[in-house]
Amino acid sequence: MIITKTPYRVSFFGGGTDFPLWFREHGGRVISTSINKYCYITCRRKPAFFPHKHRFVYSEIEDVNDISATRHPAIKGVLEWMQWTDGLEIHHDGDLPARSGLGSSSAFTVGLLQAMHRLQNTTLTAEELAKQAIHVEQKVINEVVGSQDQIAVAYGGFNRIDFNRDETFSVTPISIDASRLADLQNHLLLFFTGFSRFASEIESSKLVNFSKQSDSLQRMMDMVIEAEDLLKDNNRDLQQFGWMLQEAWEYKKSLSSNVSTSAIDEIYNRAIAAGALGGKILGAGGGGFILFFVPLEKQSAVRNSLAELIEVPFSFEQEGCSVVLG
Repeated sequence: MIITKTPYRVSFFGGGTDFPLWFREHGGRVISTSINKYCYITCRRKPAFFPHKHRFVYSEIEDVNDISATRHPAIKGVLEWMQWTDGLEIHHDGDLPARSGLGSSSAFTVGLLQAMHRLQNTTLTAEELAKQAIHVEQKVINEVVGSQDQIAVAYGGFNRIDFNRDETFSVTPISIDASRLADLQNHLLLFFTGFSRFASEIESSKLVNFSKQSDSLQRMMDMVIEAEDLLKDNNRDLQQFGWMLQEAWEYKKSLSSNVSTSAIDEIYNRAIAAGALGGKILGAGGGGFILFFVPLEKQSAVRNSLAELIEVPFSFEQEGCSVVLG
């Protein structure tokens, strides 16, 4: 039996520039961090004497004799791409709900690939794992997704990820003073809006507008460098990070009318009125988790203003996808 543990991620700046449609021409870059909330994948070879060859347990339970019959796109994509033939049992457990903007789909794909390779006694580097997950999601499953999530959860840590025009990428850990990193973490509040969405539908609406939004996307790329410089300079006011999130949110909304909704805008405005300096919906938009940068003295007021939402305390994680058993 193999068990993998893959962190979810929070993306701060540059989202959208990690799509091949953009970075093949302009390059791309993002800043993100993995967090201490995880996707767990358990895999084992299924004994032949059970009535069905395969069992897949996630939000549904599927007993199938042929992999092509599964309704789970990542399971089907990974196993068919790997040309898997043996009986298999897969269980998924997640700390947070799916389709919520924290890279849960890519965490599933990365964790499953890691587990399947370990079943075959093969060890992958983080780079190999990320590249395979990107290939499966973009070329096998044909999902409309970017390339940052797979990398962020495979590597782990607080990083700048650069995307090159030739489709290679580089991962650079951002060297931040430990006390400043802790200060940043203490200023961030994460809430679940209460509704999820299908990211690929929203991302598709953004891609249609990419040619008209090149100025916004270029500015979002520039903000990655500005945010990195801010974080590295202990003499600069960290509150600027919150104001930058506010600016990034406005640019993100300009990419598609589907990024925000009246309900999201209402949540956002309440938090700002209560003292948050900035924030953003994580992931594609349209729902899921919303992140705010809030001065310590204003956090009680923000929590009270969003009392009907579930707050999820979290901390930054340095480790990427790992095998915890097997």
